[in-house]
Amino acid sequence: MTHNDNNFVRGNNNSEQVDLIDILMQLWRGKWLIAIFMVIAVVIAGIYVSVVKEKWTSTAVITMPDAGQIAGYTNAMTLIYGGGKVDNLDIQQRVITRFSGAFSALAETLKNQSAPEALTIDSTVKGQPLPLKVTYQGDSAKHAQQQLAKYIQQVDEQIADELDQDLATNIKSRLTELQDSLKTQQKVAQEQKNLRIKQITQALTFAKDAGINQPQVQQTQDVTQDTLFLLGSDALESMIKNEASRPLVFSGDYYRTWQNLLDIQRIKPDPANMHAYRYVMKPTDPLFRDSPKRSLTVLIAALLGAMFGAGAVLVRNAIRNYQPRT
Repeated sequence: MTHNDNNFVRGNNNSEQVDLIDILMQLWRGKWLIAIFMVIAVVIAGIYVSVVKEKWTSTAVITMPDAGQIAGYTNAMTLIYGGGKVDNLDIQQRVITRFSGAFSALAETLKNQSAPEALTIDSTVKGQPLPLKVTYQGDSAKHAQQQLAKYIQQVDEQIADELDQDLATNIKSRLTELQDSLKTQQKVAQEQKNLRIKQITQALTFAKDAGINQPQVQQTQDVTQDTLFLLGSDALESMIKNEASRPLVFSGDYYRTWQNLLDIQRIKPDPANMHAYRYVMKPTDPLFRDSPKRSLTVLIAALLGAMFGAGAVLVRNAIRNYQPRT
C-alpha cells in the first residue's frame, strides 16, 4: 500500500514538472504575441509620460528674522513703551508665528481654488517649531522655484504691512495717552498756581486788617503759610501780580512726557525694511521631477505588457486545446 502511494506521489510530481515545462514552452512559442503586448504597453506609457503634466517640487527652509530685519519695528516699540517693556526675542517669535499663519492661510486658499496649487509649510524637525520647511510643486523646476520665492515674498510683504499698521495703531494709542497725561499735569499745575494766588490774597487780607504794610520778618524762608501776612501788604500785592503773570511750574515728569511725545511723533517706519523671516535655505532648483518617473513608468508598462501577453497566450492555447467532456 505504501509503495503504491509513493509511486502515486512521484507520478504527481512528474505531472507538475511536465505542466510547468509545457507552460514555459507555450510562452516561448507565443513570444511574438507577448512582445507585441509589451511594445503596445511601452508605446502607451511613452505617450502618457510625454503628455502628462510634470511635477517638480522646490523647497526652502526659513526661521525667525534677525534683530536687524525688524529693527525699525522693535526700535519704534521701544520708543513707544520703553525698553523695559519690549522683548526683542519675543517680537521675533511672534513675527515668525504670524508669518507661518499667513503662509498656511495662503496655502489653503491656493489648494481650494479652481486650479489647485500645492503650497505647504511645516516644521523641519518634528516637535520643534523652528525652522520651517516650505515647498511648492510646479510644472517645471524653474517655475516651482520662482513661484515659491514669489509666495514667500508675498507673505513677507503682507506681514510687513500688518506690522506697519500695528505700529500706527500703537502710536496713535500712545500719543493719546501722552497727550492726556500732559493735559492732566497742566491742569494740576494751573490748580497749584490758583491755590498759591488764593493763599497770597488771603494773607494780603490779613495784613491789611492788621495794618502791616512792611515786612515784619528778616528771613523770608522762615515764613510759613500761616505767617505769610507778616511780609506786609506791599510785598504781598507785588507777589500777587508776579504770580498771575508767572508761567506754570511743571515737574521733570512733564518734560519727559513731552520728549516721549515728540520722539513718537517722529516715528516713520518703512515696511520695505521689515522682514518676517530669514532664509536657512533659499528655494531650491530641483534636479529630479516628482512625476512622471519615465524610466520606472516604462519598466512597469513593459512588465504589465508581458503579463497580459503571457495571459493571452495561455488563454489562446487553452481555448485551442479545449475538448468538451463526452
